[in-house]
Amino acid sequence: MRWKTPFKDILPRTAKGRKKSATPRTSAPLTILSFFYLATTLLFVVAKPCFVWAQSASVREGVSTADLLQVMWHGLALDLATAGYASAPLWLLLGIAIWLPKTHVRYIYKVYALLVALVFGCVVVADACLYGFWGTKLDSTAWSYLDSPTGALQSVTGWYLCGVVLAVSVTVFLAARLLLWALNRRLKPVRHRLALSGVWLLVGGLIFLGIRGGVGKSTANVGMVYFSDRLFLNHAAVNPAFSLLSSLKKAKAAEQRMDFFPADTCAALFAALDYNTRSENTERLLHTTRPNVLIVLMEGCGGQFVHAVDPKSDPNVTPNLNRLAHEGIVFTECYANSYRTDRGTVCTFSGYPSFPNLSVMKLAAKASKLPSIAGALREAGYDTEFLYGGDINFTNTNGYLLSTGYRRTTGDTGFPPEARHTHDWGVTDAIAFDSLFQRIIRRPQQEPWHIGFLTLASHEPWKVPYSRLPHDEKANAFAYLDDCIGRFVEKLKKTEAWKNLLVIFLPDHGINYPEGIPDSDERRSHIPMIWVGGAVSAPRVVSKICNQTDLPATLLGQMDLPHDAFRFSRDVMSATYRNPCAVHTWNEGIYFKDSTGISVVNLLTKPTSIIREAPAPSPRRCDAAKAFLQTCYDDLRGL
Repeated sequence: MRWKTPFKDILPRTAKGRKKSATPRTSAPLTILSFFYLATTLLFVVAKPCFVWAQSASVREGVSTADLLQVMWHGLALDLATAGYASAPLWLLLGIAIWLPKTHVRYIYKVYALLVALVFGCVVVADACLYGFWGTKLDSTAWSYLDSPTGALQSVTGWYLCGVVLAVSVTVFLAARLLLWALNRRLKPVRHRLALSGVWLLVGGLIFLGIRGGVGKSTANVGMVYFSDRLFLNHAAVNPAFSLLSSLKKAKAAEQRMDFFPADTCAALFAALDYNTRSENTERLLHTTRPNVLIVLMEGCGGQFVHAVDPKSDPNVTPNLNRLAHEGIVFTECYANSYRTDRGTVCTFSGYPSFPNLSVMKLAAKASKLPSIAGALREAGYDTEFLYGGDINFTNTNGYLLSTGYRRTTGDTGFPPEARHTHDWGVTDAIAFDSLFQRIIRRPQQEPWHIGFLTLASHEPWKVPYSRLPHDEKANAFAYLDDCIGRFVEKLKKTEAWKNLLVIFLPDHGINYPEGIPDSDERRSHIPMIWVGGAVSAPRVVSKICNQTDLPATLLGQMDLPHDAFRFSRDVMSATYRNPCAVHTWNEGIYFKDSTGISVVNLLTKPTSIIREAPAPSPRRCDAAKAFLQTCYDDLRGL
């Protein structure tokens, strides 16, 4: 029997007398492209159970056939997007061939198929092998080992390397066979080139949509395929090629160095800030250490809209929040760490700082290693759930939530179809709050629980089904949010759930209101934090300067739960909170605020410059801001 190689059809036959193979069928460009796209998608789908089976028995323990089917189904979105990336060059090549039919395009796209097969084999095998060492999907970290391969190879045996080489060879061979079979077609002569070119542009648009991940507000991201509270199943669903590609750009920002000081000087400056996670002689705010916990993250609701924390604001915008601030515990000097929802979410639930040039939530491998309130409460026996009326896949939100402790997450697709477009961003707040209320009252009271909830209506374009302040659309949007909160709390007070409930209201960030307030002005990042519920022992005003990142340690300190993992979160009510201060970052700079004033550093100038200092200049505050940021970047690189 003669050995048939998948590469035999690439080169033209010149020897006479050799038996010719069957003539490849003639196909239209769209057929050729479709076969390649489907074949590439199939390769990634089949690779998923292979990835699972390649892991050790302890890692894949308990994975059933139903789990594998779920992995393949949920991971299909990224497989289609990655197949789109792979098909784009072929689309361009075939588009050229429509007008230049005499080019040897068949041989060119077969060479391309071999290249795709080679990349596919290397990526999927590397992903399966490295997962056993790293516990994360293949990402840009792998490139760092190419600089010193000798050191990386010291941790494996020669037999292991032989097995890897064999696995790559077999995978490349099988992938090449499939892709060459899909492309074993000659281009059919084109008669109506102009019409076909129009169709071809439309096909290109469809490929782009596939790469983007559809027409929704969120683009394709690793977290959109997360579906389980078991992290391994989520990782198995992620396309390794997509994970590698998406991490390259983000990794560049994450690896940026903010080296303002020598390491020992930076360490000394940061130590002087006394960032510690200890809880000692904590002042008690609750009459129980095991309340049910609801955290409502209010989209953009800065202190400018809540008179209880900002006397300059209009008291008529949020009367319900003002009332709740007097009924419960209000932190009047709390400041948001960042200016975006994806960053503020991580700051709130993980107590992790924000960065001027990157979103940690989008760095899936690093975000999954963060501590979180949900994870800490889950270890204490709490059931955990997150609710959002918008696209929960936006900026890898779903991936972050599931990997840091939430058992279940619900986005807009979890609501009835007629509710999903009641706001430009999804389900309007009134409907989402009603759903939240129903979830709470249906819960068995004997099981402790935590729910995270993110609102959305108080966001551009500020269109809400409410018109109490018709002459100010921004203020009216927050008045609508306040109205929803007021109705929600009044209903909760009439239920048994209220007796052991702690509800925490705080924003993800502030906004530019009144118009013209820059990020360097602390009023823009000044936010309310209000604790209410039957678990609150007595009304109180806490006027200590703090950050939203201090919520995890402060909450867990009240519950007598460990919070050592939250390095940048401080228990505001602890005797160890001796240096009240707050930081805020945005794409241009960072500010540091304490009892002596505020210093704002411009990070875009080289060297850094001062944007503003009040009431007087303070080199100590400027150094503190830079040392804090340098420490944060060092910590991020270590995740």
